[in-house]
Amino acid sequence: LLQCPRRSPLQSIPVRPPYVRSMTASHTFTGHTGNVRSVAFSPPGGALLASGSFDKTIKLWDRLTKNCVHTFTGHSNFVNFVAFSPPDGALLASAS
Repeated sequence: LLQCPRRSPLQSIPVRPPYVRSMTASHTFTGHTGNVRSVAFSPPGGALLASGSFDKTIKLWDRLTKNCVHTFTGHSNFVNFVAFSPPDGALLASAS
């Protein structure tokens, strides 16, 4: 078993690498009717982006055109996690 080091509750944890001075959104993908809980880029190269939402759907986006290419339905609860299979991203897994 591995144990993670304990952190003081007051210790701050950086959210971005120290060499990144600022972060700005390059694009906002719109289409979900609930908050997005999980996103994943497809390997290799990240041509597709999958997003799982509180609206119980998964949307598959084309990263270059910024269009939604498919909406997956069928979850009976919030979609908490999406992931592409390595190494080619041929499969998409989700969990609710």
